[in-house]
Amino acid sequence: MRRAPPRTRRAGSAGGLSLQVRRRVRGWTPSRRELTSWAQAALGRRAQGELGVAVVGAPESRRLNARYRGRNHATNVLSFPAAAQPLAAAPRPLGDLVICARVLRDEAQRQAKTLRAHWAHLVVHGALHLIGYDHQADADARRMERREIAVLRTLGFGNPYRSA
Repeated sequence: MRRAPPRTRRAGSAGGLSLQVRRRVRGWTPSRRELTSWAQAALGRRAQGELGVAVVGAPESRRLNARYRGRNHATNVLSFPAAAQPLAAAPRPLGDLVICARVLRDEAQRQAKTLRAHWAHLVVHGALHLIGYDHQADADARRMERREIAVLRTLGFGNPYRSA
């Protein structure tokens, strides 16, 4: 039996944010509308431009994580900010998120979270990386976590750092 090619949904726009989803694995993923809503909430007034979201399997996640972060294991989300573009470029590329559906699903189960809530968290987390948030230093991690919690609360989700 021949496998169908990965589904691709063309960019959709909401409030200046154009999002393209590339699904390279089978299984449940949130709608483009939900992904756009979650990313837009995280980006706030910076939600202007193009954002790519690729949903991949563990082997591709591991390969990208090893190549770009020097870590030889699959990870939940990778963020690739777009290179600086001239201000006149329209629409402005924001970057890409690469989400490993399998890692995300396994984490949600282990953490007793709904799959939808964990997807929302990782889209918000990844989008914040695209606009300069990080968690390398303790103070930066606290700042990023506070922003994630606040954004997720506005979207109707609980604190992702609390045990269920």
